[in-house]
Amino acid sequence: MKQEWFTAAELAAAKLPGLPTSQFRVNERLSGARGTERARVRKEAGGGYEYHYSLLPNAARAKLAFMVTEPEARKSDASKLLWRRFEALSSEHKALCEKRLEVIQRVEAMVEAGLPKKKAVETATQYTCTGKSAYYEWWAMVKDHPKQDWLAALAPSFSSKANGVENEIATCHADAWAFLKSDYLRPEKPAFSACYRRMVKAARSEGWNPIPSERSLRRRLEHEVPKAVQVMSREGREKAKRMFPAQERSVAHLHAMEAVNADGHRLDLFVKVPWAEKPTRMYLIGTQDLYSRKVLSWRLAEAETWDAIRACFGDMVEDFGIPERIYLDNGRAFASKMISGGARTRYRYKIDADEVSGLLVTLGIEPRFVTPYHGQAKPIERAWGSLAEEISKHPAMTGCYTGNTIDAKPENYMQSACDLDKLQTHVAEIIAEHNARTGRRTETAKGKSFDQVFAESMAAPSTIVRQATEAQRTIWLLSAKGLKARQPDGSIHFMGSRYWSIELNQWIGKTLMVRFDPDNLNKPVKVYEPNGRYICDAEAVGAVRFDSQEEARRHARKRADWQKATKQKAKLEQQFAAEELAEILDKGSKASPPSKPEKVRPTVTRIATGNLAAKLEQLPEEQHDEDRYEDAFSRALERYADSEGVIQFPQGGKTKTG
Repeated sequence: MKQEWFTAAELAAAKLPGLPTSQFRVNERLSGARGTERARVRKEAGGGYEYHYSLLPNAARAKLAFMVTEPEARKSDASKLLWRRFEALSSEHKALCEKRLEVIQRVEAMVEAGLPKKKAVETATQYTCTGKSAYYEWWAMVKDHPKQDWLAALAPSFSSKANGVENEIATCHADAWAFLKSDYLRPEKPAFSACYRRMVKAARSEGWNPIPSERSLRRRLEHEVPKAVQVMSREGREKAKRMFPAQERSVAHLHAMEAVNADGHRLDLFVKVPWAEKPTRMYLIGTQDLYSRKVLSWRLAEAETWDAIRACFGDMVEDFGIPERIYLDNGRAFASKMISGGARTRYRYKIDADEVSGLLVTLGIEPRFVTPYHGQAKPIERAWGSLAEEISKHPAMTGCYTGNTIDAKPENYMQSACDLDKLQTHVAEIIAEHNARTGRRTETAKGKSFDQVFAESMAAPSTIVRQATEAQRTIWLLSAKGLKARQPDGSIHFMGSRYWSIELNQWIGKTLMVRFDPDNLNKPVKVYEPNGRYICDAEAVGAVRFDSQEEARRHARKRADWQKATKQKAKLEQQFAAEELAEILDKGSKASPPSKPEKVRPTVTRIATGNLAAKLEQLPEEQHDEDRYEDAFSRALERYADSEGVIQFPQGGKTKTG
């Protein structure tokens, strides 16, 4: 061979037959040769030992010879055919080839040592209990091939598939074959025999010929139509998706509170709530740390609303801090504008240019939306599976369990319902036990509990977690909604109430973020700019009785005070009186009198014609006589009285009423 010395790492990577596949085991196997001529110290960087290929088993040497041969030397079609035939053999037949090669290599070694070939064949066949005729038959199989192909050349040739020849496929009419495949690859999953019978029936009427046997066409279907295509067509996309290897995601590079994920799960329990007569089912909304898998916060709610999600996120930030990223599904509640408004990656609802920033964007948390019901994208999905078993099927919940599907109802279905307060305590105990349970086998736990992994990571010097300020706490303690400041005063109308502050005059007609206490709408609301910057606290401006003079006087006093304060501010802004402005301008005009404008004449002129004398017509003096005016006015009134209220106007010499 061109290369005769190999390290243990190279031999392990080659995965040779008869040798271990780890570097440590290969070193252990060949360590006995150290100190002999077939092992030497490696001179290159890294040290260690190199071993001669003669230490390896015969099958390993044959494969190694093939691997180290130059690609150009093994590109022939014959060599490719031999090795393709060898790979198609079963394990038993491959072992048979290795035994044949061992006999031939023994003979070759003895011939190289000087022993006559006839004597060498006799000795080798006796030692391996092989007939001489078998040896010469095997020698005839390999003598015309390079040594690196001897193992493949010794493959039995009794199988046409082993010789690289595919079995011939029975001829079938093209339309009949298309009919059979189309019938079989349907979501109803019909049996192949039924599809074949229908195809034969159609072939008789259509004159399709030839038609092979059912077994022949079944083999052809398995050979030509990939298994994934069959599963996709007959069992659906989700089943076919499982045939693709799942992605393994590592969290070892993260630390606690660097990334979290959140989701909601509907509990399989009937719960009695104060606001409804009939029992209902509650949602468990929670957040989970990706690094440690600890459940950080949770809330029970009747539905996945943004109010419940906001409260759950607030509990997490209050207790542990602000994460850098959060993984959510693109549901209506998690992707609502109140939670993730302003995020560039939110692909739900219309995104406006002046969209109000949601809770996550305001806190500087990067939302990442993932595939719903996908445990690899959101590990909390797996936690729900474990918690659902512990919470819903606990002995304390006997008679309250609904079953996880419509056809999995228990025998004691709807016999009881759990009180909401009792469920709160029960869920708190189960989640605490879930976090504290040891023996976890996750990538980071390695036998410890989720609580222990989380605490160790939080205590590490390299872990930096942002903490919320007092001002930021209002973000999750109060609900948020985007509203416009109305004309003409900038007041905000919400839930039948008005809220106003003098600062809102600057924001008339613009969308603002309003945070309010949903339990007490009479409290002032906090108003923020769309990007989350605080503006003011707006007081509630409630309606008063229509006939209340006291309220009217109080409102008038407030308005007068506001006008007085506004007038004082206006005076402060006007540093120059109007007379002072005019004086300054007059001084400027006297200092630099304006120059007379230069006369501009047209290129072409024309002499003006016509009588340019102004004709003045003097009005008669009688028109200015007051006495005559009064007499005319009196006569007009008499005519009005004689015509019964209708004044007659002269028209064409005749009088016409109108």
